[in-house]
Amino acid sequence: MSRFAEAARFAVRGVLGNKMRSALTTLGILIGVAAVIILVSVGTGSSAAVSEQISSLGSNTLTVSSSQGGGGGRGGGGGFPGMGGGSVDSGSQTRLAELTVDDAGALLDDELAPDVKAVAPTVSASSVTATYTGASHDVSSFTGTTPSYLAINDWTVSAGSAFVDADYTDRERVALVGVTVAEELAGGDGSDLLDETVQFNGVEYSVIGILSSKGTSGNQDQDDVVIAPLTAVQDTLTGYGSVDAITVQATSAETVDAAQAEIEDILNSRHKTTSDDADFSVSNASSFLEAATSTTDTLTVLLGAVAAISLLVGGIGVMNIMLVTVTERTREIGIRKAIGAQKFDIVSQFLVEAVLLSVFGGLMGVLIGVVGSQFTIVGVEPVIEPYSVVLAFGVSVLIGLFFGLYPANRAASLRPIDALRYE
Repeated sequence: MSRFAEAARFAVRGVLGNKMRSALTTLGILIGVAAVIILVSVGTGSSAAVSEQISSLGSNTLTVSSSQGGGGGRGGGGGFPGMGGGSVDSGSQTRLAELTVDDAGALLDDELAPDVKAVAPTVSASSVTATYTGASHDVSSFTGTTPSYLAINDWTVSAGSAFVDADYTDRERVALVGVTVAEELAGGDGSDLLDETVQFNGVEYSVIGILSSKGTSGNQDQDDVVIAPLTAVQDTLTGYGSVDAITVQATSAETVDAAQAEIEDILNSRHKTTSDDADFSVSNASSFLEAATSTTDTLTVLLGAVAAISLLVGGIGVMNIMLVTVTERTREIGIRKAIGAQKFDIVSQFLVEAVLLSVFGGLMGVLIGVVGSQFTIVGVEPVIEPYSVVLAFGVSVLIGLFFGLYPANRAASLRPIDALRYE
């Protein structure tokens, strides 16, 4: 033990003997460790944001999309009054074109779809600019839908009231606006916009409610939205045709798969298609979540790998400096071996010196990495993973051992007589 303590004492003296060189050497390890922690935190934070956004759709929510694209329009009654038909003649049989409001209404059949709780067809108006008393704002998302859409997607109204079936049927030009839209147009907390008339692409709508805030998810502002009756949106902004999508709520999270099968059976029957040539697709939040999680996990691994490369470069820097140190202290090594120092003593001295550089750099890297992960980076709130801290620091110590072993063995292998002759 005393031999190791002596080796440690020589190692500390070697590190402190050239403070600037030691500091620059540890800088490489510091950057590598900090980079691993911060980049893994960014990847994890991005994954958490995506998961939260998808989960907010609800574990029992499904989305039916047209494989041919939507148009924003008009279908038949099917449980949604006030709508006309939308079909094309294909020879001997008539087949519905894309997705229509009729399709949405058909999904509410208690016998054919007992696991479907609610349905909401949607259309999206693009490039909508809202204007109010001189102020203007480009709305990110303008959705035309039915009253059930709010409950399905967990939208609530913080001020005013939501539109109802009568508004939908009577094609009333009323709108629910998100907090961001209200604040941009009316200033303050946006409450002054309630019961006022706002123009959307020059068309007047009465604001009857302000939606509760959902905040941001990554770079997406979920409050930059307007929701209005589908009928009114078709009349004024999108025109008539097919709907963009149909949002469906299953009776519970456990019946999602059954509801999906029922939806596919009903639509295949209405569209005269099969599972092989269906002109629509049905997806649920779980499938989105699995795909998104897989993607963000891959991103996190890639970010960690990139950061690990900088840690490796830092380790090479440690070995380089240790080789220089061995060369500079060749005569010292010769003197120590001449007065009885064994190979273990020399190896321990230089190995401990390399590890000290790595440990110090690792500790500083952990500190900077943890502090740096407290700030929002490229719109993402980093989430520190404890394993990344432990792994990064552990690897920095192993790098000191690995890259310090060769210089230490080289020093211990010097013959005393050759070392003493070295100039």
